[in-house]
Parts: sequence; structure tokens; C-alpha cells
Amino acid sequence: MTKTNIVLIGMPASGKSTLGVQLAKWLSKGFIDTDLLVQARAGESMQSFQNRDGLERYQELECSTVQSVVCENCVIATGGSAVYCDGAMRHLKSMATVVFLDVPLHEIIRRIGDFSARGVVIKPGMTLADLYEERRPLYLKHADHVIACSGKTQDELLNEIRSL
Repeated sequence: MTKTNIVLIGMPASGKSTLGVQLAKWLSKGFIDTDLLVQARAGESMQSFQNRDGLERYQELECSTVQSVVCENCVIATGGSAVYCDGAMRHLKSMATVVFLDVPLHEIIRRIGDFSARGVVIKPGMTLADLYEERRPLYLKHADHVIACSGKTQDELLNEIRSL
């Protein structure tokens, strides 16, 4: 079976949703943002859900939501924490090419600013640097392709992804 979908993975603020929408337009594909699907299932923002029900419950909801995605000819932007769920990543890899948008930590920090209200899945007491060190090996493990994003324009990144 030919994989007609592209999945974008990476840290929060790596450009998954922004690039994903534009890539879908360029390639005449549908676009799915799994963070929005999770929020729709939760009936509230990611941050509100995490504040009330906790990190572990949020990750369970995210995992089941990502595993429920079935589509063809789509660009799928995942939440940054989707890589914690091996089942979800196996599901995505079975139907898509997985692309890791590799943005350096200093750039992530600059783009995010205050992450406390952003809905970032992070354990209490962890810094963004801790989160980056924990997640980057998972992104590399699950990626079919790694796109080094530093110093590139949006069009350059889109062209690079499109040429995979």
C-alpha cells in the first residue's frame, strides 16, 4: 500500500501546524491537527484538561485520539507529546511518512516564550531544555526523515519536505 499521508512531528513551536497547513495546500492534501482533535474530544483546551485531570490522563486521551486517525492524502500535525505513545506512532507510521522538524533548543525557547499557558505536556519541575533532551531521541526514533530547520525559510522547508 502506498503511503499518501505525511505526518509532522517535533517539539512545540517547531512549526508542525503552520507548515502542515501550507504543505497541505501546496500538495492538495487534507490537513489534520491532532491537538485540535484532542481538544475536541476533551471539550476544553489542552491546558485546562491537564490542569484538571493531570498529565497522565491527557497523554491517554492523546494516545487514543491519535490512534483513531484514519485518512488518505493528508498532512497530519501531531502534538509534540504524541511520540510518548508507541502505539500511536506505529499507527501513524503504518499509513504515513513521518517527518521530524528538528529545531534547535534555543530557537524553540525563543518561539515559545512562556509555555505555562500553551498546553505543553511537561512534568512539574521540568524545564524546556529537560523536555527537549527527553523528547529529541523519541522524535529521531520514530522519524522516517529528519528536516534540519535552523536558518531556513518556510518556503525552503516546504520544498524540502515536498521533495521527500
